[in-house]
Amino acid sequence: MGKKNVGARVWVIPDGYLPAESTGGLKSHESTCVLNLGTRPATIRLTAYFEDREPLKGFQVTCPARRTVHIRLDALKNPQGQSIPAGTPFALKVRSNAKVVVQHTRLDSTQPALALMTTMAFPIA
Repeated sequence: MGKKNVGARVWVIPDGYLPAESTGGLKSHESTCVLNLGTRPATIRLTAYFEDREPLKGFQVTCPARRTVHIRLDALKNPQGQSIPAGTPFALKVRSNAKVVVQHTRLDSTQPALALMTTMAFPIA
């Protein structure tokens, strides 16, 4: 399998949650990690979906060619200055103009015995 065949252009992450509280020196957060094995930069667009409100759109990041980018969701803002709210469950759709690989990680430090979780996103297309 060549590098051009690795990845997908659309990925989903059904379980997202930015904890509103943290303990110790580590801030609770989530990261969407993107790997671009291609020879051109990939434009990454993210949409957040919620249980009780319309989606938040317009989040955009560039992943350089043959590089990785770790998108801290607690620091992400769209052009309107909106961010994903803490303490609210959400899902994420990740779209790219090139094939990429997407992984999702959560650091939950709401308790002194922190939890770290990671999973591969689900590729759609």
